[in-house]
Amino acid sequence: MAQEIERKFLVKSDTFKAEAAAKMRITQGYLSSIPERTVRVRIKGDQGFLTIKGIGNESGASRYEWEKEIAIEEVNQLLKICEPGVIDKTRFNVKSGKHTFEVDEFYGDNDGLVVAEVELSSEDENFEKPSWLGEEVTGQVKYYNSMLMKTPYKNW
Repeated sequence: MAQEIERKFLVKSDTFKAEAAAKMRITQGYLSSIPERTVRVRIKGDQGFLTIKGIGNESGASRYEWEKEIAIEEVNQLLKICEPGVIDKTRFNVKSGKHTFEVDEFYGDNDGLVVAEVELSSEDENFEKPSWLGEEVTGQVKYYNSMLMKTPYKNW
């Protein structure tokens, strides 16, 4: 079983874009969005993925994650039966010290929301915080992509 440990933050300026090593468009939908097991399909650039995530621990920083690459044609078929609401965003990969932040700039009903995640090897691992990093929102359910599709940022 793979364990994902990550912390999530709001982003307070767009200066991260100048530091980005890569960026790609992501479209994703959810076959199941219940917290105990979210099942997501995603097109990330020119690749397709099926991802299953378990419920997070008390802090919200750790949870089970399983992912498998699948054909984009299969993702497109599965998107047709997903729950209502699609997540559309651009992901920027920004290096900071020994870590890479994944910064997501959302579109559509979530336009204006920008969040950054950093994957860690343990919950208490130290990492360099870039100047554009804002308030930590790790474990705040409303920032989960599976919740943004149900209650988008524009409705907050």
